[in-house]
Formats: sequence, structure tokens, C-alpha cells
Amino acid sequence: MQVSGKMVSIIERNKYLKYWQELSDSKEMIFLSGPRQSGKTTLAQNMIGSSFTNLSYFNYDFIESKKILREDPYFFEKVDRSDASLPLVIFDEIHKHDKWKNYLKGIYDKFHGQYQFLVSGSGRLDTFQKSGDSLAGRYFMFHLYPLTLGELGNSYLSPDDFLNDPIVVPVFKKELWDLWDTIDTFSGFPEPFIQGKKPFFNRWYKTYSRQLLYEDIRDMSGIRKIDSLVSLFSILPSRIGSPVSINNLAMDIGTSFNTISDWLTVFDRFFLSFSLSPWTSKIARAIKKEKKIYLMNPSIIDDSGSRMENIVAIELSRATQLWSDMGFGNFNLHYIRNKEKQEVDFLISESNKPKLLIETKLSDTSPSKSLIKFQRYLNVPGIQLVLKKNTARIVTNDKNKILIVSAPDWLGTLP
Repeated sequence: MQVSGKMVSIIERNKYLKYWQELSDSKEMIFLSGPRQSGKTTLAQNMIGSSFTNLSYFNYDFIESKKILREDPYFFEKVDRSDASLPLVIFDEIHKHDKWKNYLKGIYDKFHGQYQFLVSGSGRLDTFQKSGDSLAGRYFMFHLYPLTLGELGNSYLSPDDFLNDPIVVPVFKKELWDLWDTIDTFSGFPEPFIQGKKPFFNRWYKTYSRQLLYEDIRDMSGIRKIDSLVSLFSILPSRIGSPVSINNLAMDIGTSFNTISDWLTVFDRFFLSFSLSPWTSKIARAIKKEKKIYLMNPSIIDDSGSRMENIVAIELSRATQLWSDMGFGNFNLHYIRNKEKQEVDFLISESNKPKLLIETKLSDTSPSKSLIKFQRYLNVPGIQLVLKKNTARIVTNDKNKILIVSAPDWLGTLP
């Protein structure tokens, strides 16, 4: 399955470019964080083409860049200043430098207002918020995800409009199903997505996972039991869709609870995975501790139901993260499960208040009993996503509504 020329032309990351243009008007540094090979460098190049005529690009992965930084920390002062606009300085993968936080703090304090700084990285650039150093007030965080239907669907809705009325029957579009099939098979990472060929995907994923697990994580985390770490990651695709027991994983791998907990955090930090905490407010006998884990690459999950749930998780995580990044509100993504094993896959909250319930089903168009139950508790709209074409019907549940709808079509409306 090869992506059509029309699809390739869509991949200009227009939604992210629009938000970048809003952020770049500020004097703060912009931190662009996301998985390796999710398109950060290409997006930065598009940002340059749309806004800047003078720039300086620095990549810490390049040996010559390390030398430049050591010999001339203010190398960007050599950029052409004849243009009236602020020069753009791009620091790529600078977080791999031991003293990157102090360096950025120093150049921001000295040069803000004279340059626009874009800092990109494949590890979480916001982890310093929990450390001794602080860049508070000096940056805006901006997360880039692999390609999603919500991004490629070109939705015209704002987050406010969408959340005020998510029970909207979408226009059915064949191209959204084509996009879903491509993500389902090859993931949303741009290279395999565009190539659309299984042999290429297999080669790409082998190289990608080895680079992350055996190089990036080993070099930056200090973990030496890499084979055990790889074994843990190989187990995760079979655990998608259920709360993860760290004790069980520890027994499977033959190591301690704390070690497994630390390693799962490392996977999140390097964007191999992300985790959702349970929602407990107003939920009797709710599970309170166990998280659900999802992978940034859903195509390696064998079970079709789990793979569908993982794709939806990425779509919703991208949306809520971007809405928060852009200042539309403080959004989070959770799941609901009680001790009777009644569950709803996802809950979107804003400022710790429930806003929307989302359940996933492969083909069942009868409203989920758990979705009905928890909707009555929380008094919010509900969505049941199914992998059946041309499906859209509304069910009334007391004062609230449940929309049962084709997953690709509804996800294509996500702002």
C-alpha cells in the first residue's frame, strides 16, 4: 500500500505551522519536543521557509557542531543581521549536551529580544522542570507527534468549538479510511507512512528501535542492562488496552519493581510510549494506581482491537497535548476502570473536570454498558468509535447523548 500523491502533498504539517506562527511572535524560546523521526527537522525547515530569511542551525549530533559550541558558544552572532526580522537560531538535540540547561538559560538571558530561539529534541525537553535548574518563564513547550488523522483531516474547528459540541455527525470521507489503513499498517511516522511498503517499514523499524534502545537510551540514561530493557519493551505490545501491573512485568523480566518502574518512565521520556492515569473522581471502587501504556508506533501490535485502541490513544493524546501547548486550557487524557472491571477507554478532562468519554469497539454498534454507566455518573457527552464505514447514530442516555460513529471519520474532525 503506497500513499497517494494527494496524501503526500497534505503532509506539510499545516496545523503545526499555524501554531508555530502564533508562538513565534513571543520573545520566549520555543521548545519543540517529540519522537525521533516524527518530522521535527522537516517542520523546522518549513518554519524557516515561512517566516525567516536569516538563521543559524545547530545539531548536537554533528561532530562539527560540538566543536563549534566548545570553541564559540555565541556562534550565532555571525548570522546576517541586515534583514529587519529577528534571526532564528535552531538548536537540534541540544539536550544531549551535559550542561544544556545552563547554556540555554545563559544565552536567553543575554540575547532574548535579539534572536528567536527554537530548541528541538527527541527526548522530553520538559524533564528539567523536576530538577534543580529552571528555565521558568523563558520558553513555550510545543509537542510534535507522528502523523494523525486529526492533523491530516484539516479540521476547521477550534478546541472550544469541538468540546462544546463533540456530538457532531462527520462527513464520511474515503481518504480518511485510506489514512487510517496506512497508519494501522505503517504507523504515523512520516518515512514509512509515505513509503507505504512493508519491506521498507520492517527495515526502518529495525533501525529505529535499535537506535533508540541500544544507543540513545543507553548513552543518555546510563542503563547497562539493555537486553533486559529490550525484553521489557518487547512485552508491551501484548499489554496494550489493559492496566499494566508493574509487579507482573518485574516477574516476567526477573528484576525489581523499582527498576521496571524506572524503565517505563525512560520509554515515556524517549517517546517510545506514553501512559494514562486512571480517572477516579466520582467513580465508586475506581482503580487508582495502575496506568495504561500505549506505544507511539501502533503498527507493531498484533491484536487488531488493541491496535485500534492504541491509534485512538495517539489521536487523543496529540489533540489534548496540542490544545494545552497552545493555551486553550489545561487538558489531560485518562481512562476509567473500577474493581468490577467495568471500563471506558478514554476520558478527556479540562482543569480536572471531565469533558468527554470515548470508547473504542471494532464493530459493536450497541452502546457500551460501561459507557452508559459512567456517563450517568459524570454527566458528559460520550463517543463510541467503531471500525465500520458510514456509521453514525446518536443514542440518548438520560440528559446526555452518545454518538456511535466510524472512527476515522470522527477522528478526522479533531482540532
